[in-house]
Amino acid sequence: MARGQNRRTTVKQPGETARRLRRVVALFLPTLLTLAAIAGAGWATWEYGVRGDLLRIREIRYIGLSQVPASALAELSPIRPGDHLLFSDTEVMARALRRNPWVATVVINRRLPPALEVVVTERQAAALVDLGALYLVDAAGQVYKRAAPGDGLDLPIVTGLEREAFETRRDDSGEELRLRSALGLLGRWRETGLDRRAAVSEVHLDPVLGTTVYAGDDGMEIRLGQGDLPRKLERLDVLLARLESDGVQGEVIHLDNRRHPDWVAVRVKGRTGVVVDGRGPRGP
Repeated sequence: MARGQNRRTTVKQPGETARRLRRVVALFLPTLLTLAAIAGAGWATWEYGVRGDLLRIREIRYIGLSQVPASALAELSPIRPGDHLLFSDTEVMARALRRNPWVATVVINRRLPPALEVVVTERQAAALVDLGALYLVDAAGQVYKRAAPGDGLDLPIVTGLEREAFETRRDDSGEELRLRSALGLLGRWRETGLDRRAAVSEVHLDPVLGTTVYAGDDGMEIRLGQGDLPRKLERLDVLLARLESDGVQGEVIHLDNRRHPDWVAVRVKGRTGVVVDGRGPRGP
C-alpha cells in the first residue's frame, strides 16, 4: 500500500497538446513556405524562362557592316531568332561568321529584351595582288578574297609575286615579306602626300631589279630599285614638285642608281633625258 501511495501521476493540462503543435508549426512554417516559394519560382523559371518565350531571342542585330550584307551573315549563323538566349553557343556562331572572307573579328553580346548584338570588324582592302588572278589584300598583308565586281577594284595592284608561295604558305621564298614591303611603300606614299601628285596604279616587285612604281594618269614609271625607300620617296616628292613647276611631265624616273644613289635620271615627255641631283637638273 505504501508503494501505491508514492506512485507519481501525470495530469495533462487542458490545451497543452495544442500549444505544442502551434510551436512546432511556428518553428517549421517559415522553412516550409520558403521551400514552397523556391519550388514555385523554379517551376515558373522553367515554364516561362526555359520552355516559354520569355528568354527567346527576338532579334539579331549586326553592327559595323559596310561590305557584307546582314542577310549573308544571317545565312551563316547557326543561331536564329526564337532560339534560347542563354543556351545559344555564341562562340560557335562567331566561328561560323568568320567564314565570310570580309569578316576579321566578331564580338557577340547578349542583350535584354532578348537579343544578340553582333559587332563585326570588316577587313579593309589596301590593294589588289596578282597571283594568277586578282585578290584583295589588307594592310597587314592578309590575302583574303578573290576580287569580284563591286569589291572596290579602284586600288593599286601589286605584281611580280609567285602564286605557288601563297598556295603552299611557303615562307622560305619571302613572298609574304615582299608583299608587306609593297604595302608599306603604298602607306608611305600616302603619308608623304605623293598620292596627291601621282596616284599609284601598280607596284611591281622584281627579285633582282627591286621595286618599280607606275603612277599618275599616264602611268609614269618610277624605278626605285632596292633599299632606302623612305629617302627615295622624299627625293621623288621634291623632283615631282620641280617638274610640275617647270610645266613638264616625267615619263621614266630612275632612283635606282646603285653607284650614285643621289642621282636621279629622268626621261621627260617630248625631251631628251636629263639627270637630276639634289641641286637640280643637269644636262640639256
